[in-house]
Amino acid sequence: MDELILASASPRRRELLAATGRTFRVVPSDAEESVPEGLSPAEAAELLACRKAEAVASRLTNGIVIGADTIVTSGSDLIGKPSDRADAIRILECLSRRAHTVITGLCLIDARTRRRLSACERTRVHMRGMERREIEEYVDSGEAMGKAGAYAIQESGDRFVERIEGSLSNVVGLPMELLERLLEQMELESQKEGR
Repeated sequence: MDELILASASPRRRELLAATGRTFRVVPSDAEESVPEGLSPAEAAELLACRKAEAVASRLTNGIVIGADTIVTSGSDLIGKPSDRADAIRILECLSRRAHTVITGLCLIDARTRRRLSACERTRVHMRGMERREIEEYVDSGEAMGKAGAYAIQESGDRFVERIEGSLSNVVGLPMELLERLLEQMELESQKEGR
C-alpha cells in the first residue's frame, strides 16, 4: 500500500493510528472548517473530513491521505470544541445525565489518482450526573479544551461516562474499524487497476 498521510495534528488520532503498527506521516490540514447550513451532523463531519484530506492531498503526488472530523450532537444541538472555560462548563452541564452521539467523518484520498472514499461512524455515549464542582475541576485541569464535547474519554474524562454503544476509538477521534474497512477498499480498488 502507498504511504499513509494523516491530515491531522491531533495527538489522539496519531496515537490510534500508530497503535496499528502502520507507517505514516503527519501533515496537518489548514482546511476551512465552516459548514453550510442545512447539513445533517453526519454530512457536516464527512464534508469537513473531505476538506481536510483534500487540502493535504492537493499538495502531494503520492500517498493515501486520511482526513477526519469529529462532531458531538445532543438532541438537535451540535457541540464543538469549547471556546473558553465558561463554554466548557456549559457543554459538560448540558451533557450531564444525558446521552449524546459522537460522529466522526472519515475521508481517504489517493493523492495520485484522486480516488476518494468517505463514510461516518456514530457512537452513542451515556453520561452520568456530574456535579458543578467536579465539572469545574475537570475543566481547570485543561483536559476539556480542544476536544469536541469538552471531554477526553481516553484521559480522565472517562469517569463521567456510564456506557457507550459503538466504537470507543470513534469517541477518541479516529474510528479504527471504519478506517480499516476504507483502507482495505482503497487497496482492493488499486489492485483492480493493477497498481
